[in-house]
Amino acid sequence: MTTLKIDLIADNLISIHPLLYKSISKPLKHQSPITPGGMFVLGSLKRNGTQSMSDIGKCLSMPKPHVTVIVDKLIEEDLVERQSDPNDRRIVNILLTQKGVDEFDSIKKDLSENLKIKLSKLSDQEQDILAIASQQMKEILISILSKE
Repeated sequence: MTTLKIDLIADNLISIHPLLYKSISKPLKHQSPITPGGMFVLGSLKRNGTQSMSDIGKCLSMPKPHVTVIVDKLIEEDLVERQSDPNDRRIVNILLTQKGVDEFDSIKKDLSENLKIKLSKLSDQEQDILAIASQQMKEILISILSKE
């Protein structure tokens, strides 16, 4: 692969994140005190169950101090709680509360509904292209992560 092609791909991928944020997350930001980082942590806990701070950081590629700040805010909102590891008192696990599950599901539903409204405004051809491209992008990003 040429350097020019790799540069183009890198530039495109870097520009996608802010575009996604502006079109999906930002319109709903005022409805919830949960930051995007908080949503990532809640999502990780929902998918993987109880995790240590280090495991959350590894899963989300976030430094542990950053995870700690996010988790502290989620604890203040009663969305997660700390739980000592019964096998190793040095390890503190993070557990998703029922309020956390409910809040995560509610925000995810709102994001999905907001996105569906925007996607319905695309032409059939644009929807077809985006369906294929987004699936391929997801698969390629998973492949990239598996090679790290």
